[in-house]
Amino acid sequence: MQNELKVVQLYNATRSKKLTKFNASLKSQYSLASNYEKVEADFTWLDIMEDTIMYLDNILRNPNRFIVNEEEIVKVEQARRITVESIKHLAKHTNFIQEIEDNGDVKPSKILNINKDESYNTYENRLIYTLINNMKLFIEMKERNLVSSSKLKDVKTCEYNGVSKIGAEKININMVITSKTNYDKEDGIRNGMNPMQRLERLKLRVSDLTNMPVYVSLAKEHVARVIPPIKKTNLILKNVNFQYAMKLWDFIQANATYDNNVKKDKKLIEDNVEIHQMLDDTFLLNYLTIMSINKDEGELDVDAKTEMVEDLTNKMIDKIIELNADLPIEKIQEVIGDKLAVIKNKNEATLAELERKFNDKIDAYVNKITEFSFR
Repeated sequence: MQNELKVVQLYNATRSKKLTKFNASLKSQYSLASNYEKVEADFTWLDIMEDTIMYLDNILRNPNRFIVNEEEIVKVEQARRITVESIKHLAKHTNFIQEIEDNGDVKPSKILNINKDESYNTYENRLIYTLINNMKLFIEMKERNLVSSSKLKDVKTCEYNGVSKIGAEKININMVITSKTNYDKEDGIRNGMNPMQRLERLKLRVSDLTNMPVYVSLAKEHVARVIPPIKKTNLILKNVNFQYAMKLWDFIQANATYDNNVKKDKKLIEDNVEIHQMLDDTFLLNYLTIMSINKDEGELDVDAKTEMVEDLTNKMIDKIIELNADLPIEKIQEVIGDKLAVIKNKNEATLAELERKFNDKIDAYVNKITEFSFR
């Protein structure tokens, strides 16, 4: 594989016996500490309030209203207006007639007085009144816990100590790895204003709403607040201003509780088997890396030669058994033993023959020199 790490190639090329010895004598310990803190600044609430407040202003400037008739029986001299309804009432209640004059004029002692007043106490107005009060409470809650910027702090520290041994060679490692992430980003800037400036401006605009006649009138009457579910009147459903107001209403209802947007997590890990194994593997790979420096690839130490001989012998025996699966074990041992004896004797005979021929050549050369004379 083209992207295979060099250290992996080094690992694959290392003799398995050496890896086994390293791992068999390996002793190690580690600790992994994590300190995580994330602060998320969310200004969705500020955006939606800023975008909606103009529609609330439109509603309060053109409020829904109705005429209220307040009826009361008063003395004639206290009556402000004599209306048709007053005459009709007097005709039904003749006991309020004091006297009838000769010319037919009727002189009542008391009469019905009707005061006609405009009232803002409609369901739709009370809905907006309640919404503005909810906004005020929501803004106060956010202001107490205002997070003006997003922050992230993530620190991880790993300490690892390990020792191992391969024959007379002792290996040890003391390792510390640290990872740090730290940033602070200012959020919530809009139209050149930072979150604090936007908040102050929003509070001022909400205050303007509370000074409008509709709100003041409903506050004086101590009208009951509207509670969910909301009645879907034609005005609420079809009026654009109320449609935006209801989006803000739903948002506040869904986010009524404060979420501090701060996440913290501290951990100390010392017993994770998988992490421990990976760190042990890292120790091994570091060892193999330093051992690859200035290494003569053609040079084999005693252990390597012994391992090579063992590997070749095992492969040879496996092949013999594979080709002679029906032979008894005693017969296979006999064949291998005889073959080894023949090869060994052959090697010894070959060496003796070479030695004899070498000595003959040396003797002949010495004799030739002795017989030589200068003329």
